[in-house]
Amino acid sequence: MAVATKFSIKDLENLSGIKAHTIRIWEKRYNLLEPERTDTNIREYSVENLKKLLNVAFLYNSGLKISKIAALTNSEIIDEVESYISENKEEHAISVLKTAMFEFNYPLFSSTLYKLEKTKSFRELFFDVFIPLLNELGTLWHTGTIDPAHEHFISELIKQKIIVNIEALQKKEASKGSPTFCLYLPYHEIHEIGLLFAHYEILNAGFNTIYLGTNIPLQNLKHVLKHHKNIIFLSYFTVKPEKRSIKEYIDAYRETISDSENEKLWLMGRRIQKTDTRNWPSNISTIKDHQGLIKQLETLKKS
Repeated sequence: MAVATKFSIKDLENLSGIKAHTIRIWEKRYNLLEPERTDTNIREYSVENLKKLLNVAFLYNSGLKISKIAALTNSEIIDEVESYISENKEEHAISVLKTAMFEFNYPLFSSTLYKLEKTKSFRELFFDVFIPLLNELGTLWHTGTIDPAHEHFISELIKQKIIVNIEALQKKEASKGSPTFCLYLPYHEIHEIGLLFAHYEILNAGFNTIYLGTNIPLQNLKHVLKHHKNIIFLSYFTVKPEKRSIKEYIDAYRETISDSENEKLWLMGRRIQKTDTRNWPSNISTIKDHQGLIKQLETLKKS
C-alpha cells in the first residue's frame, strides 16, 4: 500500500515513546533507520521507518538490548516480535493499530482485533486497548503528529466495533420494571465513543435504552417524557458544553425537563471531572469514568 505520509523525528518520538535524542544515537551507532533529508537537511521518515521503529520500541521495552535488535534484519525483527507478543499483547496491538491508522489499513485493524477477541471480552478489549489507544491519539492530536483524517479513520472503526457489540445485546430482552436510560450528547457535541460504550454497558447490565446520539438540544428530551416514565437521562461531556457554562446547562436542564426526583440525569466525560458538584440537585449525578458507570449500574440493579 503506497502511503506518502512523512514524519519528523519529533513525530517518531511521540509515536514510539523513544526520545528523539535516542533515535539519533541509534541511527548513528547502528544505522537503525534511513531517513530522507529535505533541502534544508532536516530528517524525514517514511511509514516504513515508523513501522520498524514501533517494532524496535516494542522489543526494547520487552527487555532486549538495542545492540541485539539492531543486528537483526527486518524480517528477523518481525519474527522476534511474534515471540514476545504473548507477554505484551496489548502494547503490541496498540502499535499495530497505529500503523493501521497511518496506512488507512482496515484489514490490518480488523485482523489485529480478531486475534485479541479470541482471548478477551469486549469490555476487556475496550479498557485494555481502545482507551490507551484513544488517549495516545489525544496526545498525538495536540502535538500535531496526526492529521484529522488519521484520527477520524481510527475513531470511526472503533465506533463501528462498539455498535456491532451493541446490536448483539439489543437482541436480548431487558428486565421489566427497570428504569429506561435515554442517552444523548449535548448540543454541538459530536464526540460519541464514550457515550456509545456507556450504551453498551447499560444494555449489558440488562436495562432498556433510548439512544438519541449526537448534538441534541435539551428541548428534544421533553418528547421522550411524553412516551416513557421512569427515565434516567445520561449524557457525556467531552468538549461541550464549555466548562464555564456547565452550571448554566444544569439550570437549563431543570427548567426544561423538571426539578423532580423522577427525572434523573447522569453526567460523564472530561468536562465534568473537575467540576464542583457540591451544590447540584440530588437528581443529578456525576460518574468519573466507565468503570464507575459499571459499579453504578450494579448498585441500581440491586435497588
